[in-house]
Amino acid sequence: MQKRIKSLFLTMLISGVVAPTAFAEESIDLNPKASGEAAGETEVKATPVDVPKNDLTKTSGDPKTTVTPASIPDNKVLETGGIIETSPAQPHDAILWKQKTMPARPKIGLALGGGGARGAAHIAVLKVLEAEGIKADYVAGTSIGAVVGGLRSAGVSLDDLEDEFENGKLMKAFMTVSLALRIVVAPVLLVPRVFGSKEYDGLYKGNKFRKYLVHGLSAHDLNIENLNPPFAAVSLNLLDGKPYLIRKGNLGFAMQASSAVPGLRKPVQIGDKLFVDGGVSCNVPVKQVRQMGADFVIAVNIDQPFEDAKDEEFRKLGSVTQRMLNWDLYTMDKMQVEMADITIHPNTQGISLISTKKSDARKGIEAGEKAAKAALPLLREKLKQYGISTASQTADKKAE
Repeated sequence: MQKRIKSLFLTMLISGVVAPTAFAEESIDLNPKASGEAAGETEVKATPVDVPKNDLTKTSGDPKTTVTPASIPDNKVLETGGIIETSPAQPHDAILWKQKTMPARPKIGLALGGGGARGAAHIAVLKVLEAEGIKADYVAGTSIGAVVGGLRSAGVSLDDLEDEFENGKLMKAFMTVSLALRIVVAPVLLVPRVFGSKEYDGLYKGNKFRKYLVHGLSAHDLNIENLNPPFAAVSLNLLDGKPYLIRKGNLGFAMQASSAVPGLRKPVQIGDKLFVDGGVSCNVPVKQVRQMGADFVIAVNIDQPFEDAKDEEFRKLGSVTQRMLNWDLYTMDKMQVEMADITIHPNTQGISLISTKKSDARKGIEAGEKAAKAALPLLREKLKQYGISTASQTADKKAE
């Protein structure tokens, strides 16, 4: 029963069935300067744009692949530079570029999606890609995708990341000690905050998670702009309701902001913005990594596939709410991954978002490896069109 209550309440929080009251900026003390932490200057750069609703039409063939906007109202084409934020009315529309040709050696972008404990699959996907000699020129991540992408760009080895997932340390830090208990008793805690005068802003701050993330790095004040390959974390600003790319400032705060699950963790204040988990509005940041400069995008979607269900499945406690949440995530992910050149979608069915089990971590890793290897033939073929040879293709040429 306790597990059912925890699962139902977590689902309700994430899907908005249990909605926290408005966040009061003055009640949150997460600004690194205000708290006295030597985390360095954290800055979010963003330029708002108004993107009309259009599809992104791509023609493939020779290396000069043309990207053109489809059905543009009034011939309106946006050409933007730097970092963008989407309009809150159209958070998933395609970015529109003027007609352009693909460069001789296109820049490869990696878009790592959110999904909690299913993020173990990201590690296996990266291992397969790197073994094939496919390295990203740009990396964008949301939630756990921002954690894996940020740490990898900071030089943390994939073997070390895999160990942290398998021993449960990463997910335990992600959820924080005693969070399961807090989820169970949260309805009691919510009553005076929702109906009283004190704002409800989350079950825990997430500071321990940030400190855990940067503990093994060479410098606690490691800044995003120093990373190679260039990295960005996607997070939603509660104050204007728009997603942002965080590309400058303290890496720890960026990863914390991108994975601050609404209702479970307090929003992260950076400057005059208040950030929560980017998966609320952009779970697989394909558009964002293109805006960073990527020409060819590999998306990794770790959400569970949305499949037909039988009516008896909806007799379980919380099953209807879970189904609604899965549909929302599926719809949001679909809009993004359709803009990718190739999508790797590991089968993470049965892995809980908040699992700390070694068996689930292993299942995610195996699913990621299987999906990445299955995608390699098509990926090799597409990259070959742009003159990029993978490690196996180079080896085959030498053997000839």
